[in-house]
Amino acid sequence: MTNAGQIVAAIREMAATKNLSPEEMNDLIKDGITAGLQRIFGPNVRPEIEIDEASGEIEMVVLKRVVEEVEDSSAEISLEKAQWDDPTFEVGDVMEIPVDFSEFGWNAVTAVKQRIIQLVREGERERIRDEFLDRVGELLSGEVQQNERGKIVVMLNLARDADAIIPWKDQNPRERFRQGDPIRAVLKKVDETPKGPRLILSRADPLFVESLFKLEVPEIYQGIVEIKARAREVGGRTKIAVSSRDESIDPVGACVGLKGSRVQAVVSELGGERIDIVPWHPDPEIFARRSLAPARVSKVISDPERMVITAIVDEDQLSLAIGRNGQNVRLASQLIGWQIDLYGSREWMERGADAALFGGSSEDESLETSDFPLEELGFETDTLAALSAAGYSTFLEIIDLDRPDLEKLEGLDDAGVDEVMGTIEELTVEEEIVEEAPEPVSAEESEGEAPVDSEFDEAEQEELAVKVPSEEASESDEEDGVEEKSGG
Repeated sequence: MTNAGQIVAAIREMAATKNLSPEEMNDLIKDGITAGLQRIFGPNVRPEIEIDEASGEIEMVVLKRVVEEVEDSSAEISLEKAQWDDPTFEVGDVMEIPVDFSEFGWNAVTAVKQRIIQLVREGERERIRDEFLDRVGELLSGEVQQNERGKIVVMLNLARDADAIIPWKDQNPRERFRQGDPIRAVLKKVDETPKGPRLILSRADPLFVESLFKLEVPEIYQGIVEIKARAREVGGRTKIAVSSRDESIDPVGACVGLKGSRVQAVVSELGGERIDIVPWHPDPEIFARRSLAPARVSKVISDPERMVITAIVDEDQLSLAIGRNGQNVRLASQLIGWQIDLYGSREWMERGADAALFGGSSEDESLETSDFPLEELGFETDTLAALSAAGYSTFLEIIDLDRPDLEKLEGLDDAGVDEVMGTIEELTVEEEIVEEAPEPVSAEESEGEAPVDSEFDEAEQEELAVKVPSEEASESDEEDGVEEKSGG
């Protein structure tokens, strides 16, 4: 029986600094003493160690089996030696040999120390591994400990003993940190090294921007607003796409904040990096239009099989859509996950595209893209039922149908066919006029180009020249007018 209060107190103090529980501390002491006993008796020693929590006393006993001939001195004892202590011992009995700390020599004490240090380090590594493996993607704060060959060594506030670094490739080239500066970074991954887990932090990963928004925007932290996609070029520009689960909350406005306070806080942390916030949409074409902001896109064509988006913009928007060194279109492509082929209006028309996409009036565009449900067109019940049964639900779906196509529809009689054809002609008559009407002729052109009939006097010619552009008469009306005047 040995009073090892000072030893236990020293180990407890060390355990407190390493955040070890009392059970872990006792296991640590037992493992250390076992290592010392192995140095004294041999590798196969069987110790029994009891620690008195109140007094700090440690009782150590080594168990050895009684045998006729000893083969392993660390676990066996001869019958002769055992009977010296107690004549009643027989072969097969187990002898308890008490051990005192005074028997520990330098080698044994060194073994205890090394074992305890090793166990403490292993416990720290395991604790760090368990604590941070599930925290990948979270924002961590700390202090710059040193700059070592391009990488920044960080002492974290949560785990000051953790091995945390920011490699050169995960740093913002526009930023410079000195020893002692506070720093924030996102946990990118946990690497295993011979010395234990190493935390790889990043200030260049798009996750860093997302973590900053989660910190600044309560709606993102609460899960009401979600960042659906993100793309970033470090030090230049970042694009994020956001959506809201609550229709009453504008996701873009929530991220921007009052007078831009929220997004400005993120921009300041990123060293002035520009941030584009766009509303997310499940339709790739609509999403592509939004992702190319601030440029205005005139037309978008998608190829789902190849996952390619063809975007056409006006010439004055082309440089804005491309961005500096192609940055804007490149980030937009990363954001939507599709390849984006960008064309200017001139190049697109040279490739034989529809010239009406550019320079047309807003009225023409609305006529081209407007659509109506069939229920709003005033069809009879039987006609509407026949069209719905055939799979038609909107006006643009029936606009290209001819009379023979309609006659083939089941349940649609001649009266229904006439009703549908009449409706199509009525709603498309304005478009036909725009396409077939001749270009207006100015009064000067008409004066210069109209043939001068010898039977007209100057007053009649002037009256005819003014009448043509003002009333926009057709060619047949012009001929009738000429005949009437010549006859008069």
